[in-house]
Amino acid sequence: MTVSLRRDAPRSRSGRLLQRIRKGGLPYLFLLPALLLELLVHFVPMIFGILISFKQLTLFFIRNWTGAPWAGLGNYRLVVDVHGAIGSALLHSFVVTCAFTVLAVGLSWLFGTVAAILTQDSFRGRGALRTIFLTPFALPVYASVIIWAFMFQYNNGLVNELLHNVLGITSRPSFWLIGHNSFFALVIISIWRNWPFAFLCVMAGLQGIPRDLYEASAIDGAGIWQQIRRITMPSLRAVNQVLVLVLFLWTFNDFTTPFVLFGASAPSPADVVSIHIYNASFINWNFGEGSAMSVLMLIFLLLVTAVYLLGTSRRRNNA
Repeated sequence: MTVSLRRDAPRSRSGRLLQRIRKGGLPYLFLLPALLLELLVHFVPMIFGILISFKQLTLFFIRNWTGAPWAGLGNYRLVVDVHGAIGSALLHSFVVTCAFTVLAVGLSWLFGTVAAILTQDSFRGRGALRTIFLTPFALPVYASVIIWAFMFQYNNGLVNELLHNVLGITSRPSFWLIGHNSFFALVIISIWRNWPFAFLCVMAGLQGIPRDLYEASAIDGAGIWQQIRRITMPSLRAVNQVLVLVLFLWTFNDFTTPFVLFGASAPSPADVVSIHIYNASFINWNFGEGSAMSVLMLIFLLLVTAVYLLGTSRRRNNA
């Protein structure tokens, strides 16, 4: 009897271990199809894109891209040479994209935060107002940008009609889709599309702040600005860290908005990196240079993300 118990003990132990593995591995088994699709859709093209960046893949080798001559780091040297035509054009596009991203992300976050704070307290019609605020984020990107393109038209456009004929701010109608104003048109549309997302995130973060803090601070004599500075913004720090990073990645990589607004030939003041890479790859038919630009942009985004996460984590630990 004693021997049988000793023999059954390892079996029961192994059975419990197997059962524990089955229970713990079942969620990962369900996630496996999504993981495989993620690898197929994102990582496999990324690997091929990196490989293409080391080849002289042009129009003449599209049919047999594996037979394209090996360029090594030649494409990278060409696109980072700021004294050459290709490198200087890429640098200009990079500067435009950085300026566009800073303005669009900063103002989107500002408008979303202000709107969320103003609609935090309950009042009549708050639900309807919040729904109206979220409408731009719910609309399809293509449809909303097309509408803005009609509004920015030189003749009979709503923007010129309002600024010139109704308000009299401008002395004459302005060109919004060409010239220097094209940059501001792109920024305005990006803000209009992204600030409702910031509003939604900040509004959700405000729900987690206890109302007792505001009541206690009001009793102590704190005004609205002191409450926002001492209570609201510190409590929203974790939300804002993720929100700003997501908005930055979305805006810097945005291709749909400038492409629908300007087409493949974007004006020089609005020549963002995504359109510039598209032109290099699909207009000039130089996929090697376009892939090298894409890899450099990927490295830049990874570095910015790593530095941002490192800086925010250190600040959180010090706080």
